[in-house]
Amino acid sequence: MAAYTRMAYYKGEGRVYKGTVKDVPGFDPEKDAAALRKAMKGLGTDEDTLTDILVARSNEQRQKIAGCYKNLYGRDLCEDIQSEVSGSYETLLTALLCPADKYDAREICKALKGAGTSENVLIEILASRPKPCIQLLKKVYQEENGRGLEDDIKSDTSGHFERVLVSLLQAKRDDPSFVDQAEAKKDAKIIFDAGEKICGTDEEAIIAILCTESRPQLLQVFQEYQNLAGKSIEDSLKRETSGTLEDVLLAIVACIRDPPTYFAEQLYCAMKGAGTDENTVIRVVVSRSEIDLEDIKAAVKRKYGTTLHTMIQGDIGGYLGKALLKLCGRND
Repeated sequence: MAAYTRMAYYKGEGRVYKGTVKDVPGFDPEKDAAALRKAMKGLGTDEDTLTDILVARSNEQRQKIAGCYKNLYGRDLCEDIQSEVSGSYETLLTALLCPADKYDAREICKALKGAGTSENVLIEILASRPKPCIQLLKKVYQEENGRGLEDDIKSDTSGHFERVLVSLLQAKRDDPSFVDQAEAKKDAKIIFDAGEKICGTDEEAIIAILCTESRPQLLQVFQEYQNLAGKSIEDSLKRETSGTLEDVLLAIVACIRDPPTYFAEQLYCAMKGAGTDENTVIRVVVSRSEIDLEDIKAAVKRKYGTTLHTMIQGDIGGYLGKALLKLCGRND
């Protein structure tokens, strides 16, 4: 499943999103493959050519370039790039060359590998991807690793956090064209009774609703909860939960309410303060470039009073910074 399939999903929700990367008119994969080979052949590397071509093409077009490259030269484009560049710039270029479904699978695999687990990566991907993407993600993960994603998540996480992730992996969220207001009131009361009303929290009742109901239905649940509790569901979740469970539940609510604002917050947190989480910046910009990166840019400006370009320019330099700025399109 490529990025445009995800766009089709969002359009099906009745929302219009705007990406920064689109198919290039008059696309010639053989010409691009030849230019890339020339940029890496011999002494030195023409990084500007690598950036200009790979950033400007859609994911589908990049796959065609990689196929032509192998046919023309008998070489793997991704491997050649890895031998020519390094660091976070290499991470970005190889991410651009990876089909969207494989990219998600590989990011999750990296998050689960090693001594610790990068919970923020698991939360970002599993809380934000629509049902068809989750279904394909599990399939690709199995093919790439010879293991089931659900089994690996169970091995590396625990408690209610594990249960939320496993529930999201079931991809049971319905997509009805109507909202059942009576059911929304009932679910809002279940969540209220499971948290604010009792001493302690019935996490499983909350998880069951947030991980299975459709977006339109949950938006109505959130409104009914506000009416019932006199506060937002986010405020209650912050009061009743903590740690990774709080993080994942808040991420689910944020992605139901407005995905661009959620990703704007991810980018801001990745670049604020000392040090920059370049992996998060790369993952968000690449994975949303054909979906809603224009909307994310607008959300950054609205929420933080600055532009995404300004944030990147202040925190990320070199070829990586230049490539990210190109991926982000115009500086609004």
